[in-house]
Amino acid sequence: QVQLEESGGRLVQAGGSLRLSCTASGDAFSNYSMAWFRRAPGNEREFVSAVSSSRSNTYYADSVKGRFAVSRDNGKNTVFLQMNSLAPEDTADYYCAARLGLASSKSLAYEYWGQGTQVTVSS
Repeated sequence: QVQLEESGGRLVQAGGSLRLSCTASGDAFSNYSMAWFRRAPGNEREFVSAVSSSRSNTYYADSVKGRFAVSRDNGKNTVFLQMNSLAPEDTADYYCAARLGLASSKSLAYEYWGQGTQVTVSS
């Protein structure tokens, strides 16, 4: 099992940048594929990005491709989401998730979840 804790969310102006972090504790972090999801008020949770356990593969939703970058530091048990060119539609609670096995864009594939961090982008 892993426990996940996100940080880095805050209020930012449109066009700005943020870096979210998700730190894991518990089981061997390097065994897990990691993902970021988000849920905007009134919306369903949606996939944002994922990175494989080996760091060799990354995946992005079309809505964030070219603006967001996912990375991980297995030595620090942490996954990052660098978010650039933020827009008001990026406003959401952002969650990291972990699973053993291949990275996936499906939330149901993930066994472990953090509590979320709030990102608000003002226009």
